Amino acid sequence: MQTAAADKWLMIVNPNAGVKKGSKDWPKILEILNREGVAFDFRLTESRGHAIHIASEGVANGYRNLCVVGGDGTLNEVLNGIMNCSGINPADITLGMIPVGTGNDWCRMFSIPFDYLKAIHILERKKTFMQDAGKVTYYHEEEKRVRYFMNVAGMGYDALVAKKTNILKEKGLGGPLTYMYFVFASLFQFKFMDVVIDVDGANAFRGELFSMNVGICKFNGGGMMQVPFAIPDDGLLDVTLIKKTSKWMVVRYARKLFDGSLVNLPMVETYKGENIRIRSTGKIYLETDGESLGHTPFVFEILPRRLKIVTGT
Repeated sequence: MQTAAADKWLMIVNPNAGVKKGSKDWPKILEILNREGVAFDFRLTESRGHAIHIASEGVANGYRNLCVVGGDGTLNEVLNGIMNCSGINPADITLGMIPVGTGNDWCRMFSIPFDYLKAIHILERKKTFMQDAGKVTYYHEEEKRVRYFMNVAGMGYDALVAKKTNILKEKGLGGPLTYMYFVFASLFQFKFMDVVIDVDGANAFRGELFSMNVGICKFNGGGMMQVPFAIPDDGLLDVTLIKKTSKWMVVRYARKLFDGSLVNLPMVETYKGENIRIRSTGKIYLETDGESLGHTPFVFEILPRRLKIVTGT
């Protein structure tokens, strides 16, 4: 008897994830899934944005268990495919992950191992957790757009580093240390911008910005902890803002990005809120879950406990 779509996992596989590690390792993952007796179908992504359509189509065709075989960017696309399905409650979809990306930062938050067999065992166990989702409104040229995210969004210098990293990824280049390389290599290109930031309707900051993160989870950039106070189900967005500072200070304190202690530096401020509004004199760019997007003005909103995810904790 054929297994119904609702009882199967739909594996959404990005062959380009992890600088084509997805293509190289998918046969190995496929063999483990079959050996473990996991009921699943799979689709391979063909281009950037394709996972959004695969996820939407899969949900429309009755799949209620989606698993990303890729990285944080593929996960973000699948999230947006789920959120854009009309007439479907996102909380009715179970979302899991087998990490093959370069950063795999969302998996760090939920203790999903990078070992494929162990990750599949967690998928089979299917212990779930209801986590918050984020929604950001931004602009692409003159067009107003919306994007959902489930890990961390970055602006200013963070977005510049992500953009440079993504350009290399699209060419099949780079690797796990590429992001960290651009953290230093982009310092002399970046220009500070004047911003106004409101948190829950009250002005929180006005001045020159170096970098900023809005997080639901703690990790980004391949293990950095730039929003160390983030709790994924507290119904709040966590903000870490780095004010204008010298390039030497960035180099000197870069290690503090990895243990969360950067929040103790005098040029760093943190906030929590349900609604974050950001305006700037020039264009400040945005990335969400590592995906490079558009520019200011931004409006961030929290969607409490909107996603049912498979957790390793």
